[in-house]
Amino acid sequence: MKKMLFISAAVILLLAFVGAAIFYGTQKTEQAGQLAYSNKSALVREHSPVLGNADARVEIVEFIDPACETCRHFYPLVKDMLAAHPDRIRLVLRYAPFHPNSDYVVALVEAAAKQGKYWQTLEALLAAQDDWVVNHAVQPERVWRHVEGLGLDLAKLRSDMDAPEIASLIAQDMADVNTLNINKTPEFFVNGKPLPSFGYEPLKKLVDEALASEYR
Repeated sequence: MKKMLFISAAVILLLAFVGAAIFYGTQKTEQAGQLAYSNKSALVREHSPVLGNADARVEIVEFIDPACETCRHFYPLVKDMLAAHPDRIRLVLRYAPFHPNSDYVVALVEAAAKQGKYWQTLEALLAAQDDWVVNHAVQPERVWRHVEGLGLDLAKLRSDMDAPEIASLIAQDMADVNTLNINKTPEFFVNGKPLPSFGYEPLKKLVDEALASEYR
C-alpha cells in the first residue's frame, strides 16, 4: 500500500513538473512574442543582409554568431527552405557576436560586403569554422587563410574592417539583441513570431504556417 502511495505521489509530482514546464515555456514564448511586437524596429534594420526575394511575404530573421556551431549547422537548412520556396521566403541576418572575438569576424564579412562578396565570405568561414574557433573563441589569425581564394582585395578588406559604419552596425545589432532579450544563437523570428521551442522542426512548422497564411 505504501509503495502504491509512493508511486502515485511520484507520478503526481512528475505531472506537476511537466505541466509547470509547459506553462513556463508557453509564458516565455508569449513574452518573447510581445517583446518582438512592441519593438518591431529592433527585428530588422536597413543595414541587415538579406538573402532571397526582398519582397517575399515570409520573412525569417535570424540572429547569428559566426562562431556559433549551431548557427553553422542551421545555415544550410535555412537555405534549403529558401530554395524550396523561391521568391516566397527571405532571410534577414542580424548579429549576436557572443563568442570571444566574434565581432572580428562580423567586421570581416561586412567589409567583404563592400566588395560584393558578403555571402561567399560568410559561407566560406562557416564551412571552415572548426579551424578558426578554438575552445569557443575566435582565433583571428586563423581566419584569413579561408578568405584568400575568394577574389577579395585583402588589404582593402583589413582597412574596411575598421570603418566607423561597421562598428556602428555591430553596436546597433547588439543593442537590438538586448532590447529583444536574446541570449543565445541562433535565434529565429518568422514574420515577427519567435519559435515556441528551439529546433529545426519548430522553425519549419512556423515557416510552413506563414507560407500557408499567404493564401488565406
